[in-house]
This record gives sequence, C-alpha cells and structure tokens, in this order.
Amino acid sequence: MREDREISVRLSTLLLLLVAGLGAWWLGAHSRYARGLAAEEPHVAAPRGDLPPDEQATVDLFLRTCDSVAYIEPLETVNSPYTLGVHQQPAGTGSGFVWDTAGHIVTNFHVVQGSTGALVTLHDGTQYEAQRLVTYPDKDVAVLTIEAAPDKLHPIVVGSSHDLQVGQKAFAIGNPYGLDYSLSHGIISALDREMDGVGGRRITGVIQTDSAINPGNSGGPLLDSAGRLIGMNTMIFSESGGSAGLGFAVPVDEINRVVTQLIQHGKVVQPGLGIKVGATAYARRIGVDGLPIEDVMPGSTAERAGLRGYSRRGNRRLLGDIILAVDGKPVSNWDDLVDAVETLEIGRTVSVRILREGKELDVPVVLQQVTY
Repeated sequence: MREDREISVRLSTLLLLLVAGLGAWWLGAHSRYARGLAAEEPHVAAPRGDLPPDEQATVDLFLRTCDSVAYIEPLETVNSPYTLGVHQQPAGTGSGFVWDTAGHIVTNFHVVQGSTGALVTLHDGTQYEAQRLVTYPDKDVAVLTIEAAPDKLHPIVVGSSHDLQVGQKAFAIGNPYGLDYSLSHGIISALDREMDGVGGRRITGVIQTDSAINPGNSGGPLLDSAGRLIGMNTMIFSESGGSAGLGFAVPVDEINRVVTQLIQHGKVVQPGLGIKVGATAYARRIGVDGLPIEDVMPGSTAERAGLRGYSRRGNRRLLGDIILAVDGKPVSNWDDLVDAVETLEIGRTVSVRILREGKELDVPVVLQQVTY
C-alpha cells in the first residue's frame, strides 16, 4: 500500500510538472507572437497605377459637369408660434442644373409645386434665393432665376434626345435623400415611354434608365457619355419608394423647347386650332374613336376653316365635328391633339380629318397661337 501511494505521488508530481511546462511554453510563444505583431510596421500601400480608360472617363465626366448641378430647397411659409409672425422654411429637397449665365436654373415643377419660394445652392456652396419662378406643369418643368455673378454659373452642355439609342450609357447627378452631388450610372433602358405628368397631361417620349434615381434626384440632369444633357430625371417606378432600376427622364428636346419659352415669355406659347374640346365619351356613344369639338373660338383659324362645335335643336344638344386625325396622326383625346401640333410652327397649315354628319372630311386649318 505504501509503495502504491509513493507511485501515485510521483505520477501526480510529473503530471503537474508537465502541465506547468506546457503552460510556460504557450505563454512564452504567445508573448513572442504578440511582441512580433506590435513591432511590425504598417503595410506599404501598393501603387494603384493609372485608372482604366472607362473609369477615368467617368471621373472626368463628373469633374466637368458637377459645377453645373444645383441643390434645390423649396420653401413654405409657416406661422411661428413664438414670434406670432410668419417665416419661410425648407419643405423638401430636389436637384436642378444651370441653364445659362443669366441665372436661370432648371428643375422639375413637382420639386417646387406649392412652394412660396426656393433656395438654390451652387456647387461651390454659395446659396441664393430664387427671385422668379415660372412653371409648365404639363411637362413637369420649372425655371428659377437667381442673382448670381456670371462667373459663378457654369451652364450645362445641352445635347439632344431624338437620336438616343437603347443601350447607351447614362449618368445621373443629383441630391438623392439630400446627399448632394451623387453620381450614378447605367444605360438607357428604353425610349418613347409615356408617363402621367403632375399637370394632368401625358408626357410622351420619356427616357427610361436603370441609373439609380432616388427621391431628391428629381430635377437633376441625365447625361450621356460625352457629358451632354439628354434628359431631366423626373420620377422612379418603385413600390418601396427607392430606386428599383426604373427611372424616367423628360427628354432634353422637350426641355429645350419649353425652357426657352418660359424664359422669353414667362409662359409656353404653342400652336393650336382655336377650339374648345368636348368629352370623348360623346364620340364613344356613337362608336367613334375621336375628339368632339365643343366650341369654336370666335375669330379663330378653326372658325375661318369652317369647323363646327356643338349645336342645339330644341332641348337636344347635337354633336358637331369630331376630330379623327391631324396630319395623319390619330386623335382620340386632348393629349393626342396637343402632341400632334405642339412641335409645329405657328402659321403652318395642317390637314384635320373630321367626322361630320356621318362623313369623313379633310379640312385644312392654319395653326394659331395658344397659351398654356
């Protein structure tokens, strides 16, 4: 028994010595490892080298165009509970771009809709209060005027939209969620889309892009790879309210036409027929896909051409002429009629196909000036 205890004691002692030795070894190794880490110098950064040509082109595009982008803050008038007076405060954010050195800034109508003023911040951080605001809701366009020195203003390079192709690169610069001067890029996904404008009229020829467009991008420029303006970012299609790869932009050809008139006249002057149209439901009742003429304005070119509006026979209201087409373009509603003539010159003669008493007639009508 005594010998067994001695053997047990010896084995326990050996085991303790072994554990102690292993522990000392681990602590020493860990300490040397820790000292090695502490003594190691920071890694030397590897040289990047030149950017690939496509990346450098994107960088150059942003540097060339960001000075032309503006940050828009619409203002609203509120009653102050402290001063018992009124003051203006920001009521949202949007984007815009410099149109010329005269201080005209272009943005969306819906960005400033309902506002009592707007603040415009240029790329260098200088801020101005808009002195004038003119709008054309039908195309969702607004023009703000600021009093800034010409050398502070860097007009955007205006391109064209009629010759765009699906698959071209597209770049959007704006202020999504108030994060100013953000760049995103993608391609033109589709052309000639239609969308309902905030003015209640259909906007045609709309550009669809997968460039990320988010709230706050509205009113900002959509650019091609040459840095030219090809559209104005206007809306997104998204159930969540964020970018889902479906962005839409008003084409620059429309913007160029509308902005020029807003600057020159403070309103949009367009060609028209000088008529008041009726409800299309009246034409549908007799199985006709057309636009009834409710009234012909006295002294208008439509009156001189002999177009007829509604008439009465006793207590009955009788349909007059129903417009079927203008210069071969089918007309079934008011949007169709405006789309058919709005880009034509005032004074031009168009062929208006009408339905009158069951017979189709072609009537030449001279386009006259109308104001929206």
